Amino acid sequence: MEGNMKLAMMEDAVEYHLFLLPEEPKDPEKRKELLQKYIASITTEYASLLVSYIWQNQPFNLRYTPGKGNIPAHIVGVTKFGDNIEDEWFIVYLIKQITKKFPELVARIEDNDGEFLLIEAAEFLPKWLDPDNSTNRVFFHCGELCIIPAPRKSEEISWLPASPPTISQALEIIAKHSEKILASESIQAAVNKRIKGYPEKLQTSLHRAHCFLPAAAAAILKQHPRLVAAAVQAFYLRDPIDLRACRTFKIFLPETRVMTTVTFTKCLYAQLVQQKFVPDRRSGYSLPSPSHPQYRAHELGMKLAHGFEILCAKSNSLPDFKKSLMTTTSLWNGFLDSLKANGFFEGEIESSAKYVQKLHMAKNYFEHSVNRPESLLDVSPGEEILTLLQTLPFDQEELKKEEANLCSEDDDRWLYISPDQLDQVLQEATGKDKPAVTPKGEEPNFDLNKVADSMKSFVSKVSSHKGAELPREPSEAPITFDAESFLNYFDKVLGSDESDSDDFYDDLDEEDSVYLNGDGDLDLGTQRPEGKAFARETLETIKSYMAQMDQELAQTSIGKSFTNWKRNENLPKELSETLDIDSDDDEATADGHVLDPLDLDVNLVTNVLESYHSQDGLAGPASNLLQSMGVQLPDDIDHRHTSQ
Repeated sequence: MEGNMKLAMMEDAVEYHLFLLPEEPKDPEKRKELLQKYIASITTEYASLLVSYIWQNQPFNLRYTPGKGNIPAHIVGVTKFGDNIEDEWFIVYLIKQITKKFPELVARIEDNDGEFLLIEAAEFLPKWLDPDNSTNRVFFHCGELCIIPAPRKSEEISWLPASPPTISQALEIIAKHSEKILASESIQAAVNKRIKGYPEKLQTSLHRAHCFLPAAAAAILKQHPRLVAAAVQAFYLRDPIDLRACRTFKIFLPETRVMTTVTFTKCLYAQLVQQKFVPDRRSGYSLPSPSHPQYRAHELGMKLAHGFEILCAKSNSLPDFKKSLMTTTSLWNGFLDSLKANGFFEGEIESSAKYVQKLHMAKNYFEHSVNRPESLLDVSPGEEILTLLQTLPFDQEELKKEEANLCSEDDDRWLYISPDQLDQVLQEATGKDKPAVTPKGEEPNFDLNKVADSMKSFVSKVSSHKGAELPREPSEAPITFDAESFLNYFDKVLGSDESDSDDFYDDLDEEDSVYLNGDGDLDLGTQRPEGKAFARETLETIKSYMAQMDQELAQTSIGKSFTNWKRNENLPKELSETLDIDSDDDEATADGHVLDPLDLDVNLVTNVLESYHSQDGLAGPASNLLQSMGVQLPDDIDHRHTSQ
């Protein structure tokens, strides 16, 4: 449908759109010129963050797209983030900051999973919001997350469409009612928690390691560090056909290797390290003993060399174009000034080697992401590397001399995590408190009442074919069953006049009203049954059925599987009253046998613990359900002893 932007994209890709709120200028050419100025301003403003970042597959990019139907001309970008989900959340941070810096811009962002911002805040969404009606409702405006609601009151119908809005409708609503559509604090907090730490987090996401690389690869990565991602991906996703090119190396020869420092993202480093690989003997690449102090550097360099060779082997010939440097425009000058103002050059003198290296990085990013010529659009990384080998001068002896002054490597202990650390990470991710650790030799002190209370709270929540709600707060009061209210509800539904229905609606809170008036739900105002007598007759029938069921079950042995209250005349009066043990109220079967009341808590806890025991120490329904509600069961010591 025109105006409804339900994005359909490639796997592991994020798409982002920036719309201009003012309708002026309406002239297409003037609007295009204005939007392109915004692209230049955004690129310049965040140049220092973008230049030094290593993207997994594709960089953050913005381009103008003309209007189509009800979708106005706007700015759009698509980034394939691959296996590094942090690329996607870095883009979310950028979009949020862009709308904060430029309040006249409204942003919409989505990936192949749909509205992933709503997925992140799924526990806090209103009941009416689901994937079917969320299209064109979620935007960033002035740095705040906005959700356009569905109309729930008659006075809201005038400015809120009943169906998901079109882009034009959404922009009009944001322009006129921005204060009414802000997402709730809990939803905002869930999204902000995921992007917390940026932009400082960009540096902590990097990992520096020594690599024993061919001199050509070392020279390329020194000036174009972003190409490490393409080399890692080529090695990581290799197939037997790719490895044919690595039987005998033609470009990145093993005898030219030098020790150098390479900067990875943690994702790229983990992908390279965790793959076991033995090079072909014909390749000339050999590894020292694993006990050798530089074994890791040799292994990383060998893997990267294979990646570079695979990239070049896929490029049959050098590209027939000449790179045209676009560094004489005012856009480049503004881009460079922004880098200097934000400390990108770290105070280096303009003629110094480090300054020149960073300047090459900036030019490379500018040409490939900001002001990319048409001739570069279809150039593969392999073709770019082959071009660099023809144009990039390097001295192998100079690179060898630099080995003595290499910066130290980063510690890679973050790669390895213990079970306890994993539990802590999962607890922090779910927002639950870390369970207390029981010292060795002591029995764990665990309150079984937590199990019973949590399960009661869980079954008191709303459930449907779409799933069940979990209690959001452990301290939340459970929903109790009030028989009189239940009867009154049936009176309202089955036998009331119109005034009663109005009173009933007045008693409902806003959320319940929405729930009852949703699609396919019961509309109390349209029900016209026989009367109150019918409601009471229905309840009596239900009670009759229940009594018959009790009588039938009393003749079976199923009752022996439950724990009953022990009838004890010596119980204190207060306890008897608390437990409601009164012989006059106990029900009797047809043969006169008195049915003892069940101990519901004991039966509940017993069944949960039996289920937990049957998990054999693995994940299962009992532990998963309780952990989702913040209840951490102790280890199954009995099972551990049995298995030993």
